[in-house]
Amino acid sequence: MASVLLVEDDSFVKWAVIRDLTNASHTVRSVGTALEALREVSRNPPDVVILDLGLPDLDGAEVLKMMRAVSDVPVLIATARAEEAEIVRLLHEGADDYVTKPFSGPYLIARLTALLRRTSSGKGSEMLVVGGLRVDVRRREAALDGRKLDLARREFDLLACLAARPGEVVTRRELLMQVWQQPYGEDQTIDVHLSWLRRKFGERAAAPRYLHTVRGVGVMLEAPPDCVRALRS
Repeated sequence: MASVLLVEDDSFVKWAVIRDLTNASHTVRSVGTALEALREVSRNPPDVVILDLGLPDLDGAEVLKMMRAVSDVPVLIATARAEEAEIVRLLHEGADDYVTKPFSGPYLIARLTALLRRTSSGKGSEMLVVGGLRVDVRRREAALDGRKLDLARREFDLLACLAARPGEVVTRRELLMQVWQQPYGEDQTIDVHLSWLRRKFGERAAAPRYLHTVRGVGVMLEAPPDCVRALRS
């Protein structure tokens, strides 16, 4: 499982790629502009970036140059531009691989997997740590304060999605997209699974420690103050 930043402004392509990546157990964040992409890479670096070139605010080739100035994150170009000279230029300027549209889900996954293997970003066990919470995304195991959590598949997926972005509010739409692979759905679906997750954490919505609901926006997983103080002392 890798954390993927998808930079794509075409909604049809975006939803199709998100579905294919999440079905392959990757965690996906998506943005539609160059500014958002650069902000994400700087503040919350992913394991790999899938970058479209035809962005509304800045050409993807310029975005690639800016990314390379601040990060060595692997970048897979995904675009309709198929000219050989363009491909060669972008590879020289820092792209790690290049796929042209249209492409199938299995083909994209295969290229992404090969890229992660080459850059060693996909090797080893990916452990997400938030305070006393440990989430091993490869083994699909989680423990809180040394106690193993018995989680159903969707509960684990929800927890892993939140743990990958600690201290950040994950919107309900993003949760539906990444955990349930649905662009739209009932808020009750998230609330029910969140309630089950809280029960296994031993906390309540009225007195949260790790799992915080931001009304009308989404959910945030954050280490409680006592854990932060313990780590600093």
